[in-house]
Amino acid sequence: MAAFGAASAGAGATGAPPSIRDDEGQTIALKFPAARIVSLAPGATAMMFAAGAGAHIVGTSDYSNEPEAAQRIERVGDSQSLDIERILALHPDVVVVWSSGNSAAQIAKLERVGLPVYRHRIRRLADIPDSVRRFGALAGTSEVAMPAADELNARIAALEQRYAAGSGGTMLVQVWDHPIYTVGQSELMTDVVAICGYRNIYADLPEAGPAVSLESVLERNPDVILVVGPDRAAADEWLHGWRAYPTLKAVRTGRLIPWTDQRLSRLGPSMVDATEALCSALWR
Repeated sequence: MAAFGAASAGAGATGAPPSIRDDEGQTIALKFPAARIVSLAPGATAMMFAAGAGAHIVGTSDYSNEPEAAQRIERVGDSQSLDIERILALHPDVVVVWSSGNSAAQIAKLERVGLPVYRHRIRRLADIPDSVRRFGALAGTSEVAMPAADELNARIAALEQRYAAGSGGTMLVQVWDHPIYTVGQSELMTDVVAICGYRNIYADLPEAGPAVSLESVLERNPDVILVVGPDRAAADEWLHGWRAYPTLKAVRTGRLIPWTDQRLSRLGPSMVDATEALCSALWR
């Protein structure tokens, strides 16, 4: 991990600006720690607050609503459509983008107008602490970010240790009903399920959110069906539909679990809280 403190010392001797590597390993060169940041990723916004850099965020995207203070930051667009003129008017030192969520065309447009771009992406729960540390280095708030990241890291390690011997069986993670959408190999929830001692039946699919057929689910025959619904009514309705297939092991054993904790999909530090809650619920 690069830190601005060390880089700044080197800058005085060599004349080179400090630099930091983003989550994709690309180097971002700045003259000083970023005092004005536009965050176009809700998860990154939450991580920056955890890193002590919330006050540095001058603009953010729709759905950046965690923590509560993030809701008061000026909005500059969503994952597919950005107001470039508004972003430029905010005079950011750096723009943080969600490399797997923001439009590639929009990211290219930011770079064409000369804005430094920091690419944010986490693939596993264990990536969250390192990302928090990097944001602390980016904003010059490492004194807050380092202990916050250490705490998150310890909690994740405790989960991995507690459920390492768990053999809960196979699980379908359903995130939509018609058609049936699930999560694949590259989706963070697959890692969460594994940490809790279960195996996602579609972990072999490379897509993050693949659509699958009813026939495929019946063939793979999960031990547990976890329905991650937008609300409890929707989750219960989706689960009720599975009861029409009594040959499924999850139906026969009553392992049909509704889950509406939205923190599980927010890609910020609260995913650790959500994982703790989910693991506990699965092993009651």
